[in-house]
Amino acid sequence: EVDKYNWVDIGSSFLPSEINAAFLYAQLQDLKNIQNKRKAIWGNYFYSLNKLTKIGVGLPVIPKYATNNAHMFYLICRNGKERIDLIEHLKKNNINAVFHYICLHDSPFYKNKHDGREMLNAKKYEECLIRLPLWVELSNNQIDYIVEKILSFYF
Repeated sequence: EVDKYNWVDIGSSFLPSEINAAFLYAQLQDLKNIQNKRKAIWGNYFYSLNKLTKIGVGLPVIPKYATNNAHMFYLICRNGKERIDLIEHLKKNNINAVFHYICLHDSPFYKNKHDGREMLNAKKYEECLIRLPLWVELSNNQIDYIVEKILSFYF
């Protein structure tokens, strides 16, 4: 178990085991349906949580030139303490919202290679980003519950 997604050295092994390959193959056969479900969940979050932008909480932005694969849905809290408190609030309500990104320039692999420039935007997202649950079988009732608990934290 790891506490954060991290870079420790150059290179990786991207070869899946046979069981992982079989699982992936079944998903690839149903890719369109899976993507449509993920996009619907993403859209539900976006629509339901949009009022948070009025108080300074950030939502994902999809530029006009890009498409959305609904890989994840996140909020950008206004500060690190708020994110910690929101994660704890959701945890008390049996919702697993997480963060795990650290800045590349702070990673064990890269920190000795970094030229020392301040990376304020990178630090902001490291400290303030929270990922919400998003998987294909997430029901509308579950999404509504998650949204309700997030909104009750803020309002």
